[in-house]
Formats: sequence, C-alpha cells, structure tokens
Amino acid sequence: MTYDAREIARIRNPVLLISGGTWILLLVAPRSTVTFAHCPAMSSGAMSLLAAGWAMMLVAMMSPGLIAPLCHIRLRSFASRRARSIALFIAGYAAIWMALGGVLVAIELAVKWRAAQSYLPAAGVVLIALVWQFSPIKQRCLNRCHAHTELAAFGAAADFDALRFGMTHGVWCAGSCWALMLFPMLLPRGHVVAMAAVTVLIFSERLEHPMPPCWRWRGFGKVKRIAAAQARIRLHKA
Repeated sequence: MTYDAREIARIRNPVLLISGGTWILLLVAPRSTVTFAHCPAMSSGAMSLLAAGWAMMLVAMMSPGLIAPLCHIRLRSFASRRARSIALFIAGYAAIWMALGGVLVAIELAVKWRAAQSYLPAAGVVLIALVWQFSPIKQRCLNRCHAHTELAAFGAAADFDALRFGMTHGVWCAGSCWALMLFPMLLPRGHVVAMAAVTVLIFSERLEHPMPPCWRWRGFGKVKRIAAAQARIRLHKA
C-alpha cells in the first residue's frame, strides 16, 4: 500500500503549519525559548518555563522529521483509531525527548552558571557534534529512524504499539540529534539562527536512505542533489 499526494498532505500540511507557527513565535518573541539567562532562580515557576521553552524548541525543530512515521501510523490504523494512535505516538516520542531535555537543560544551566557569555562551550559541542556526525553510531541511529514497525489493529495492543513506536522512534532520534540540539542552547547569542541551521541539517539527513554504518559525513547530500536537479530543470526550460 502506498500514499497518494492527498493522503500525505493530510499529515504534512498540519505538521508544517504547527512547526511554522512555532518558528514565527520564536522569531517574534525569542525570549519564549527560556534559558538560564532569563530565569536564574530555580523556582518551580522557572523550571516550568524552562520545560516550556524546551518543548517549543522540539516542536519547531523536530516536527518536520515526524511526517514519515505519522504517515505510517495513518496508513496502518483504522480511521476510527488514527487520531488516538497518532496522539499516543506523539506522547511516547515527547516523553523521550522531554527526559533528554532535562539532561541537556541541566548541562546548559551548569555551563551558563560558569561562563554565561563564552562561546567556548558551544565550540566544544560543535567538535563533539562533528565527530558524532561522522561516526558509524550516528548512521545506526539514522537507520533506526527509518524503521517503521508493524502496528496492531485493535484494542490495547494497538494503543501499546503506537506508544512503543513513539518511544522507540524518540530514542533513536535523540541518539542521532542530541549533540546538534545542545549546540544552540549553549550560545550566548544567535540562539534562533543556530536552531534554524540545525533544523535544516536534521531534516536533510533524514531524506537520505539507510546506509551501512561507517565513518563518513552525513548532512546535506540529498538536498544538494535535489537543488542541483531543480536548477538543471529551470535552465533547460529557460
């Protein structure tokens, strides 16, 4: 079974609309991505704001990468269960990323407590991210992100499979992207611009097909090929 364009659009358009709306909010009100600089006192209210800021960062950056698994759920679920299964998938996926967010935000707080205006921590994370980007482990995580498991059709088994699919996808997605996500968080300035650059990289590498794990660069390969093909088509028409 395959999707036609209309079926894909039923998932893609709302996801991109939500992601785009979040980006607009971040651009209009960048302080909505709350960091240590905005709430130095670790009250319960400040922690809630940090969690909300991390959640917004996730929605803006990671939503486009969920189009394929959400389409898989739509294809494999009965119409009466689609919304429920999608909600459970998102809940499982978000649970993994919110747990990882606690670790990354703790690192951010520790770094900014010691060196709030320094770019050195962010530069160090860039080096770590580059090594991770080249590594075979990164490719294994990306390959797993392409794996879409079978889902039960009825009852509690269907609910459990949708939730497990979301958590599993979240684990491999987090394994692939954790260093890239940490980099914008440690910048003293230019947080939203760095987020946008990382989002393009993450989305681009998800367009690549699974490959054997090895040491090699992963990133903009397919995007460059698509752009080159479009340029050739336009030149030919001209």
